[in-house]
Amino acid sequence: MKNYKQALHDADAVCQSEPLWSKGHYVKAQALSGLGRTEEALKEFLYCVALNPDWSLTKKEAQKIMCEMFFPALENVHDDLTSSVRSHTPYPRWKSKFLSSITIQPPVEDDSSAGCSKDSVFRLTKTPSQESDVFQSTDSSVSHHVVNLHFEDAPKTLKTVPSRFASPRLKREFTSDLEDVQNSDIPNKIPKEAGDSFPVISAGPKFEENPQFLVDASDFECSLCMRLFYEPVTTPCGHTFCQKCLERCLDHTPDCPLCKENLSEFLANRSYKKTILTEALIVRYLPEELSERKKLYDDEIKELSDLTKDVPIFVCTMAFPTIPCPLHIFEPRYRLMMRRCMETGTKRFGMCLADELKGFADYGCMLEIRDVKFFPDGSSIVDTVGVSRFRVLSHGLRDGYNTANIEYLEDKKVEGPDDEELVHLHDSVYDQAVSWFTSLKDNMKAQILNHFGPMPGKESEPQSNPSGPAWYWWLLAVLPLENRAQLAILGMTSLKDRLVAIRRVLIFVTRKRPR
Repeated sequence: MKNYKQALHDADAVCQSEPLWSKGHYVKAQALSGLGRTEEALKEFLYCVALNPDWSLTKKEAQKIMCEMFFPALENVHDDLTSSVRSHTPYPRWKSKFLSSITIQPPVEDDSSAGCSKDSVFRLTKTPSQESDVFQSTDSSVSHHVVNLHFEDAPKTLKTVPSRFASPRLKREFTSDLEDVQNSDIPNKIPKEAGDSFPVISAGPKFEENPQFLVDASDFECSLCMRLFYEPVTTPCGHTFCQKCLERCLDHTPDCPLCKENLSEFLANRSYKKTILTEALIVRYLPEELSERKKLYDDEIKELSDLTKDVPIFVCTMAFPTIPCPLHIFEPRYRLMMRRCMETGTKRFGMCLADELKGFADYGCMLEIRDVKFFPDGSSIVDTVGVSRFRVLSHGLRDGYNTANIEYLEDKKVEGPDDEELVHLHDSVYDQAVSWFTSLKDNMKAQILNHFGPMPGKESEPQSNPSGPAWYWWLLAVLPLENRAQLAILGMTSLKDRLVAIRRVLIFVTRKRPR
């Protein structure tokens, strides 16, 4: 009916459901030819030849189109046909596949010469060891190239060509059982007199029921971690990676790990969205591999979630329980550390002072992430608050940042007369601290309030908190003390000792010394 668009639509549907049925590809090729899409039509005709090398009708159609494409009608034909083809054909990537089998013959009255010049006819002819057509063997480079062309842009789950047709570029190979089924369904030869009829070829029941045989897990490997995709995301430049792998690369440079295209805008938006189709294919056709990959990921997260072993340590400044500690994160190792703290759900990491000999101090404070604000360059402002104190048992490293095995510190509680004495001391030091703060100049008080907030109120039960009253840590943070002195007080497990120490500091900073 020459309704080529509808014919192409129907043929596409047939080729999707029956990829090895030659008639479907033949109809698709005719529809493409009718629409003027010559190169696509040639690919389909050649694919028919690759599937069934004895079908003469498709070979004639393919030869006719190649004659039109490679050898335009010219009034004068050069003796050196190879140079003529090279200078006129717009398909350089196909030249080497056909030049070896091209010769010049005198004009012959034949239907296969349609589209060629009347003065000369170019034919694809045989060599003495070949049959009458250039497509005489399914092992020829032409057949291999045809299969590659046909499957170059097709979905991976539809690459169903048996291994005897496949080029070295194709990773998939049929199992022996599946190959036997298809060999029994596809005739090796069609009689000459029936060569122009449509052969009926079935893909076989195993292809329809078990397409996972055609899927290779290596096709779904992340090029960064060399493991199966987990939470795959695709960059604007079209490359797919595991989200965690891509983020680690972007910590160091805002460029695509493969093509080096700039991804600054992608990084600024943080618009990591899962590649749904890739993930769906993995879930459906690689469930066992996905299960193993997920178990590996869960084991890593479980290991990172332990807040006593290999705890991430940020080596920077002093931090105290209940006191806010805003941080500017820009180093790649600390970007990774912060992401892991968020992924595990703990949202916690340790803060320690630097130490020239050990790397970081023996005492520190656990911080909890309250909020993170990202910037276009990948850096971030992390709002944290102190939670609890700890002592370092051993030092370690993980992916560039420091880690430690720790034990948490709690104050030793006292009872009876000692408790009464502690309450009295607590109230006395608190009043002394308030007196010192109110005596400061207004501009100094404003700076302290702006950075640390107001001083917490006095607690009725000083021992209610394992780390002591909040006002004490606020005062220790604002007093003009060296880090070594603050560190020594941080490691004390006696509230009474800490109160005595802070009272001495208050006496020192408030007394008037002669000039």
